[in-house]
Amino acid sequence: MANITKKVSWSSRPDESGAIGEGTPLLNGSEQQRHGRQDSVRGRPKEIPHNEKLLSLKFESLDYDNIENQLFLEEERRMSHMSFRCLEISRWVVCGLIGFLTGLIACFIDIVVEQLAGIKYQVVKENIEKFTEVGGLSISLLLWAALNSAIVMLGAIIVAFFEPIAAGSGIPQIKCYLNGVKIPRVVRLKTLVVKVCGVICSVVGGLAVGKEGPMIHSGAVVAAGVSQGRSTSLKRDFKIFEYFRRDTEKRDFVSAGAAAGVSAAFGAPVGGVLFSLEEGASFWNQMLTWRIFFASMISTFTLNFFLSIYHNNPGDLSNPGLINFGRFQTDSEAYYLYEIPLFIAMGAIGGLLGALFNILNYWLTIFRIRYVHRPCLQVMEAMLVAAVTATVSFTMIYFSNDCQPLSPDNTEEYPLQLFCADGEYNAMATAFFNTPERSVRSLFHNQPGSYNPLTLGLFTLTYFFLACWTYGLAVSAGVFIPSLLIGAAWGRLFGILLAAITTTGSIWAVPGKYALIGAAAQLGGIVRMTLSLTVIVVEATGNVTYGLPIMLVLMTAKIVGDYFVEGLYDIHIKLQSVPFLHWEAPATSHWLTAREVMSSPVTCLNRIEKVGTIVDTLSNTSTNHNGFPVVVQVSGIDEPARLCGLILRSQLIVLLKHKVFVELARSRLTHRKLQLKDFRDAYPRFPPIQSIHVSQDERECMMDLTEFMNPTPYTVPQETSLPRVFKLFRALGLRHLVVVDDENNVIGLVTRKDLARYHMGKHGLEELQLAQT
Repeated sequence: MANITKKVSWSSRPDESGAIGEGTPLLNGSEQQRHGRQDSVRGRPKEIPHNEKLLSLKFESLDYDNIENQLFLEEERRMSHMSFRCLEISRWVVCGLIGFLTGLIACFIDIVVEQLAGIKYQVVKENIEKFTEVGGLSISLLLWAALNSAIVMLGAIIVAFFEPIAAGSGIPQIKCYLNGVKIPRVVRLKTLVVKVCGVICSVVGGLAVGKEGPMIHSGAVVAAGVSQGRSTSLKRDFKIFEYFRRDTEKRDFVSAGAAAGVSAAFGAPVGGVLFSLEEGASFWNQMLTWRIFFASMISTFTLNFFLSIYHNNPGDLSNPGLINFGRFQTDSEAYYLYEIPLFIAMGAIGGLLGALFNILNYWLTIFRIRYVHRPCLQVMEAMLVAAVTATVSFTMIYFSNDCQPLSPDNTEEYPLQLFCADGEYNAMATAFFNTPERSVRSLFHNQPGSYNPLTLGLFTLTYFFLACWTYGLAVSAGVFIPSLLIGAAWGRLFGILLAAITTTGSIWAVPGKYALIGAAAQLGGIVRMTLSLTVIVVEATGNVTYGLPIMLVLMTAKIVGDYFVEGLYDIHIKLQSVPFLHWEAPATSHWLTAREVMSSPVTCLNRIEKVGTIVDTLSNTSTNHNGFPVVVQVSGIDEPARLCGLILRSQLIVLLKHKVFVELARSRLTHRKLQLKDFRDAYPRFPPIQSIHVSQDERECMMDLTEFMNPTPYTVPQETSLPRVFKLFRALGLRHLVVVDDENNVIGLVTRKDLARYHMGKHGLEELQLAQT
C-alpha cells in the first residue's frame, strides 16, 4: 500500500506535478481493494493484526443532504399549506412516541433488574448467614460466583452470537451515526432486543457496569424504528410516516431518541438535549431543539409515572431517572469559596485517573481485537470476569473488619453481618454486595463515619481495575455508573482525610459533598464530556448551587486528561477505524487544497446513458462508489464533459429495478411514472445490484437521468483549502462534494474518508491509510 499513502511532511509542499495522481487514494479504488484482498486470503489468522493508523472503507456516509431533483420539486408543488402543517404535527407526534417508548423501556429494565438482583442477593445473603455460623463459607463464594457467571453467560451469548453491535454502551456507535456515518445494523429492532436483555443480564450478573449508557442506544433505536412507520426486520409496514423515510429525517429523530435515553437514564431532560447537541448532530435548528426537549421531557415523565405506580404511590413523581442521586439540599452540604481550589485539585486527580483508565482500556481493547475475536472466546472471557468480580468482592468483604452499627434510620437493603457483632453490619458489603446505583447513593448520603478510610481506599483500587477490565467485554453495559462509583469512593476518602487533617474540617468537609465532586471528576476524566455532563449531574442532584464547582471540576478533568489521551468513546471510535469528522479541520491544514485531498479519477455517467454501462459500473466490485457525477458533452468529443448533476447508487438501483428506460417509456404510454414514494419504499435496505436481472436486449436500452439526478450538487473549486472544504462538508452533512476546474469540468470527488484521513498527530499533520478491514 506504499504507493497510496503519502506522509504529510513539513519540509516543503509536495511536488505539484507528480503528487496529484500518485498521492491521492482512489475513492474506493481498485488499488486498495487488491491490497486488501491479498492480505485476507492468507488463511484465517489466530491473531488479527490491528493498526489504528487505518481508516476502514466499510463505513458509508448518510445522505443528510436533500436531493432536489424534479420528482422532489413536483411533490413539493403538489403539497398544500395544510399538508406541511400535518407533517409538522406528525413530527411532534413521533417525538412524543419516542419519549414515551424510551421511558417504558427504561422502566422495564429498572423493574426487572431490581427484582432479579433482589432475588440473587437474598439467596446469597441467606447462604452466607447460614455458613457464617457453621463454617464452610467457600460454598457461599462458589454459589455467588456460579450465579454471576451463569447470568452473564446468558447475556454474553446473545450479544456475541446474535448481535455483536449491541456490545458495550452503544454511545460510540450513536455518536458516529449522528456524525453522519452509516454504522451497519446499529438501529435495528434485533439490536434493541439484544441490548435490553443483555444489559439486564450484565447488571444482575454483578459486573462492574451500569444500565445508563445502553439507554441512550435504546432510545436511538426506538427513534429510528418509530419514525419510519414500519419494521424491516418484522417485514411489517404500517403505512404511516412514509414522508420520513430518508436519512435526513431519520437522523434528526435519532438525535431525539438519544436525548430521550439520557433523560430516562438520569432524569435530566435538559442534559439530554445538550448531550445530543454536544456529542451528535452536526446540523442544528431551533425547532429541532424544541422537539428534542419535548421527547426528553415525555421520556422522563413516563419513567417517573410508571415507577410511581410500581412503588405503590401513584402520582408521587420523585424518581425521574434510572439513577437517583438522592437530594443534596441540607445546609451542611453548602460549599465555601476556599473549597474551590480543593475541588479543582480533585478535578485534576479525576483527569489523571481517567487518563490511566483510558490507556489501560485501550491496550486491553487492542489485545481483544487481536486475540479474543471468536464469539466463544468472548463468552468465556465475560464469564471469567463475572467469576473474578464475585471472588474479589467476596474476599474484600471477608477480610474487611469495618463494622458499623445498624441504626434505625439505616437504608441498607441487604446488610451483611458476617463476623461483626450483633446489631452491626459490614461496611465493605454495602459497597460490593449491592447494585452499583445503590452503592453510589450510599456513598453520597450515608452519615459521616459510616465508612473507614481503608475500606474506601481498597474499594476504589479494586473497582477501578474491575471496571476497566469489564468495559469492552461482549456484553451490553455502560461505563457511567462504575465511573461515578469509583469517583464517589475516592471523593469520600478525600473528604474524610480533609476532616482529619484540618482542625475545623469536620464542620465543612462533609464526605457526601466530596463524594459528589469526586464522582463528577472521575466520570469527566473518563468520558470527557463537559457541557452536557455538568447539566446532567446538576439535574440528577436537584441542586443548582453545585453548578459552579461541578463545571470547574469537569473542565479541569478534561484539560488534564486530554493532555495524556483522548476520551474513552473517542478511543473506541478510533479503534473501529471509523471515518469520524470532528468539529474543526486539523489546525495546520490550510495549505492543503481540495485538489490534493480529493479522490480521482471519478467515474462519471452521461445524462442519457446506456443501461449496460450503468449495470457494469454498479457491478464493478473494485470501485464500490456511491455517488456519480452526471456530465453532458458540450461541443466536440475530445472536449471534457461539463458537470450537470449528481446521482446516487441507491437511485440507480431503483431505476433499474423499475426498468425506467427511454425505449420502454415510448412503447408503453400507460407506463406509470416513477415517484419519490418508490424510492422511499426501497429505503433503507436497497437491493444489491446482483439481485437485479437485466436481459441482453435491455442492456442496449438508454436511461435518461435528467429528472432523477440532483441538478445542483455542491461543488468547490480545486484550489479551495482543506478547512473550507471541511466546514462545508461537516456543516451541511454532505456525502459527496464535487471538485471542479474553472470550466466546470469534474476533476475529483471529496468524500468523508478523504477528509477524515487527516488528523493532528504527535509530529504535526498525519495522514491515515485506507483499508478494507
